[in-house]
Amino acid sequence: MTVVREAHEAHGATFREVAGRSFPAEYGRPERTHRAVRNGVGVTEHAFDVVVAAGADRHAIVDDAVAGSVPATDGEASYVVLLDDSGTVAADCYVFATGDRLLLFLPAGDGERVAAAVREQAGGRDAGVSLATDDFGTFGVHGPNATEKVASVLHHASPPEERLRFVRGEMEGGVTVVRDDDVAGDEGYFVVCAAADADEVFQTLLVRGLNAVPFGHETWATLTLEAGTPLFETELRGRTPAALGLSRLVGETGALEDGERLVGLEPESLPEPGAAVSVDGETIGEITRAADCPTVDAPLAFAAASGVEVGDEVAVGGDVAASVVDLPFVETGQRSRRIPEF
Repeated sequence: MTVVREAHEAHGATFREVAGRSFPAEYGRPERTHRAVRNGVGVTEHAFDVVVAAGADRHAIVDDAVAGSVPATDGEASYVVLLDDSGTVAADCYVFATGDRLLLFLPAGDGERVAAAVREQAGGRDAGVSLATDDFGTFGVHGPNATEKVASVLHHASPPEERLRFVRGEMEGGVTVVRDDDVAGDEGYFVVCAAADADEVFQTLLVRGLNAVPFGHETWATLTLEAGTPLFETELRGRTPAALGLSRLVGETGALEDGERLVGLEPESLPEPGAAVSVDGETIGEITRAADCPTVDAPLAFAAASGVEVGDEVAVGGDVAASVVDLPFVETGQRSRRIPEF
């Protein structure tokens, strides 16, 4: 569960279950919270499982298990995916390189499975793999003022400027600050700390230096949707990197031909996830995620569909008109690296 539940409750959070653990869903008035993050800065707690690989052969065994580049230098990170035997995404992952370890930050609930898979890759090589989820707290700082926020409370270091780089410093407790890949469409950072220091770090991020608003999963879903960022639980799981437009990031190639791919839709009204997408009465795909997005004050949606291009008109759920549009839906201060490209 969240490592700072009482602090979330003090700010009025409601909770949702993520892989059997409770994380904040929202703090009330999500539209107002969304706009506060989009126009300033917000703080959330991210739900990650953490797997640690150590030993001389750690880079080789992790490289064997993932699609994408594994960092080798202390202070570097990368975004990778793990594929199943059919070539579809079984998990996505940030890999952080320290002097003697690789830390894999995975979707909550997938840590044990991935740790077992990496151990299998290890064979008799010099590498140890362990699950360390309970050792860490991980917070996200996102919004156009995120850099200013982190700089106002980070001691003995400056926020990293380059994406997927990290520094070590202090915020009352020791922290590692990672520049993320702008998944919310604005400047973003992960702040990783020891679980024992998490409450103090969370309070520091909210109220010391530049003030920030707390936000939960519902706001994260609308921020990333606007930014054109596919998420594991709704878009990535069970689809190929080619269909997701992520081949350039993870080094996987594959012909799309007329197959399914991830597209953005602007529907006339809000559809349900899983609603059929059709053209002339023929089903060509389904909605993966949809939300009323406060920045545009209109519904937006991701769909996995085949045979459509930007500018085409489709029907959703049988009778809701929608336009296929270019991504991102909203141009903000930064562009997510995960925007689908075909």
